[in-house]
Amino acid sequence: MIFIILTVILLICSLLPQWWVRYVMRKHAKEISDMPGTGGELAEHLIEQFNLEGVKVEQGEHNQNHYSPAEKCIRLSPENYQGKSLTAIAVAAHEVGHAIQFNREEPLSKLRGKYLPLSASLGKIGTSMLFAIPVITVVLPSPATVIAFIGFSLLLQLAGAAMYLIILPEEFDASFNKALPILDAGDYLPKHMLPDAHRVLKAAALTYCAAALANVLNIGRWFMILLRR
Repeated sequence: MIFIILTVILLICSLLPQWWVRYVMRKHAKEISDMPGTGGELAEHLIEQFNLEGVKVEQGEHNQNHYSPAEKCIRLSPENYQGKSLTAIAVAAHEVGHAIQFNREEPLSKLRGKYLPLSASLGKIGTSMLFAIPVITVVLPSPATVIAFIGFSLLLQLAGAAMYLIILPEEFDASFNKALPILDAGDYLPKHMLPDAHRVLKAAALTYCAAALANVLNIGRWFMILLRR
């Protein structure tokens, strides 16, 4: 029974943020007929307004919304690139916010490039160690040694997930110090839509955090499997 309770708690804590992000994005993804332009067009306009030389906008794949500093490219999902919804406009402004960070060489712009690759590496190493457990139990038959090996593996995975939390300041800056003031001051949205835009921008900023919690769910799943053994 305790395993079931722990599993349910882990599922709720790990998946709820992802559900909330998706819910907010979908809720405000309805087309607004009198919206002056699409998300892609707004991004192009803001690139020109802020003199972001060399930055381009492309239509990406489904759910692909990001700024690639190496390519100097903003990629928006088809629904945000072509759409005239509140989500499309807010997400486009958020990604332009990242482009502004890199263009100004702000310290915050270095967080993603520094910690996301490290996060991926730690996660892969930790997972690979778990697959090596059958070999370790043969080579190192001591139960204490095996437990320490498993613990170190899970610790690496948790450290990898924690890397996502480190980049939150960069995401919140793109949303609330860049995108929201732009949308407010530029009259791109009616004033009554700004509170909803704030929610969409919060969801955009928390996307990486939701991904981190999903990683924690995977770690917890491994932990439960190992405990049962």
